Amino acid sequence: MFKETLITNDAVVFGILLTILAFVFETSGNKTGGWKKFYTIFPALLMCYLLPSILATMNIISPEKSNLYTMAKNYLLPASLVLMTLSIDLKSILNLGSKSIIMFLTGTLGIVIGGPLAILLISMVNPDAVGGVGPQEVWRGLATIAGSWIGGGANQTAMLEIYQYDQSLYSGMVAVDIIVANIWMAILLFCIGKSEGIDRWLKADNRAIEDLRVKVSNFQDSISKNPTFQDYIKLLGVTFGAVGLSHFFADITSNFFTSIVAEPESSVLCSGFFWLVLFSTTIGVMLSFTKQRNLEGVGASKFGSVCIYILVATIGMKMDVTKTMDNPWLLAIGGLWMFIHVMLMLGVAKIIRAPFFFLAVGSKANVGGAASAPVVASAFHPALAPVGVLLAVLGYAVGTYGAMLCAYLMSLA
Repeated sequence: MFKETLITNDAVVFGILLTILAFVFETSGNKTGGWKKFYTIFPALLMCYLLPSILATMNIISPEKSNLYTMAKNYLLPASLVLMTLSIDLKSILNLGSKSIIMFLTGTLGIVIGGPLAILLISMVNPDAVGGVGPQEVWRGLATIAGSWIGGGANQTAMLEIYQYDQSLYSGMVAVDIIVANIWMAILLFCIGKSEGIDRWLKADNRAIEDLRVKVSNFQDSISKNPTFQDYIKLLGVTFGAVGLSHFFADITSNFFTSIVAEPESSVLCSGFFWLVLFSTTIGVMLSFTKQRNLEGVGASKFGSVCIYILVATIGMKMDVTKTMDNPWLLAIGGLWMFIHVMLMLGVAKIIRAPFFFLAVGSKANVGGAASAPVVASAFHPALAPVGVLLAVLGYAVGTYGAMLCAYLMSLA
């Protein structure tokens, strides 16, 4: 532990953060030996938060003396939202069949209503567990989990910034997010081995899954290509052109509401960042109706993921690991929240006789996003992995709106 910050040069700090990300993903990709066991206990995403947090706690680097988070928030966050949404192919999603969409939206609904219900139920046992004042109000922190579980890392960060949760307490929310989501992931992967029996219980028809595999394989083949220099320049131009437009319209809109709202400091409509997130998501969705969605063929979502993980590392700098489990009741809220989500999905799957595949992928497209949904889909069949990506990308599109609705309901609860 250093009394004075050891490294204050942002160029050096940025290099350290990128080295940490490279190390985490290089070692987490090792499928054998000790690293596999390590990342079974400590997921890669957690380490991307935790390692920068440890460096900051030891005062090797300092968030107060760095502008990297501001850079990532204003440039890389909206860029990731554009990159993750421009590849949405609504026609292909509809061709997946109504049951897949119903299960995906049921998963979203389970998160939206599960948060407020969990708060209400836990408050009956321990009201202090769901309290807090100002930036430390628990619902503000839980809004970041809603963003993660409906959309992904970019939506989670958007909720953190919009609702201004105390970032020194944020590590507790990250812990709940990752622990609960990974327990559910483990249960799903176990159940996939027994999917035939589950489908019999659901009375589901699995013939649609094979048709789905063929359709998705054809779609991926039609857009994939070996990227050229021009492709990368076009990708960056479209992305940051959209980011620039988002900033432009966000400034105009936030200034307009600031001029007409009685108490602008307390209204989210006067937040430039709120409109930045909204416009970047909307522009990305609009681009998906154009030929620009084919930029996914040269790696749009991969570039989006890079932006997200740089953002994750800068957020990690602002976390205090000593406060991770200050409120163990948060795990109870997260567990109950996930239980509501799962029970709702099982009930709907039973009613509409949806295959377990749609339940599993629909859930992880919400809760795990683009990182987990393809893993679950490929556990059924490797060719089905893009289905998880497709639904997860849809999650990025609705994540901002769904999480804001959930946050509003939790604030009322």
